[in-house]
Amino acid sequence: MTDPGPDPADDPAVQDFATKLFNLARAGDAAALAAYLDAGVPANLTNDRGDTLIMLAAYHGHAPAVQVLLDRGADPGRPNDRGQTPLAGAVFKGEPEVVRALLDGGADPGTGHPSAIDTARMFGNDEFLGWFAGEND
Repeated sequence: MTDPGPDPADDPAVQDFATKLFNLARAGDAAALAAYLDAGVPANLTNDRGDTLIMLAAYHGHAPAVQVLLDRGADPGRPNDRGQTPLAGAVFKGEPEVVRALLDGGADPGTGHPSAIDTARMFGNDEFLGWFAGEND
């Protein structure tokens, strides 16, 4: 069996590039994210905690970046290593535009730990609970 060589994930340049991408998601730079995704960066790229680009964009309240990621195939329901979903993060942060984008993108409010439903109940957010029940669409 041949040695596959060094793991690219261990390359400092690759790590720096990945850090840049995750920072773009945190900052909500939708145009830069779109350009990188269109050039071949995986839409479901994860960091060492299992956070995806869409998780970080959603948690930080960047609806346009979330939409760019959804339009390019990001999974709106993919949980991180702690079982948290982008939708639950957006509910926790009280981001209605992000919640709506994720729901329209197919996110399930019942998944994750805690789920988006659990999170909305915890904070008494009746608007989100209504959206999850299909009201006020």
